[in-house]
Amino acid sequence: MKASLALALRIDALNEWVGQKVKWLVLAATLISAGNALLRYGLGKGSNAGLELQWYLFGAIFLLGAGYTLKHRGHVRIDLVYAQLSERAQWWVEVFGTLLFLLPFSVFMVVLSWPLFSLAWHSGEMSPDAGGLPRWPVDLLIPAGFTLLALQGVAEIIKALARLAGYQVNDQRETADVDVETMT
Repeated sequence: MKASLALALRIDALNEWVGQKVKWLVLAATLISAGNALLRYGLGKGSNAGLELQWYLFGAIFLLGAGYTLKHRGHVRIDLVYAQLSERAQWWVEVFGTLLFLLPFSVFMVVLSWPLFSLAWHSGEMSPDAGGLPRWPVDLLIPAGFTLLALQGVAEIIKALARLAGYQVNDQRETADVDVETMT
């Protein structure tokens, strides 16, 4: 179990690192959005590349930040029943919910989106708009984001199973540290 928890720690650290980097994309997207608005409405000059870059950044924020958000329990949950369950039952819900829904959907999305990225990469697909950007970077975001989400799902399953097995998992969500002690 300790080896599995070490893997969970590495996955947590990866998604924490990606999430910290993705936070800066919010600033970049905001500045680009403001710049696009200023150019378009203030100077009467628009830029398709600027608009597409803004959309790419928004896509990157949501897709690459999904694993980080799961790690920090920031996804929307329906707590009508879940909140009423015992802590142990909640761990089982985490395990089965992740195994039955999150992981299959994430793998499905990676499998379906990879050929789209591959085709765009090999063909050099460009935006059809004048002055547009290459399409492969945004197509790569889909399998990359769902891979990070699936990995974090695996980490969450490991941590829930460790708790169910009697391990004390001190999951510091702010610092991505996981301390493991055997409960006696």
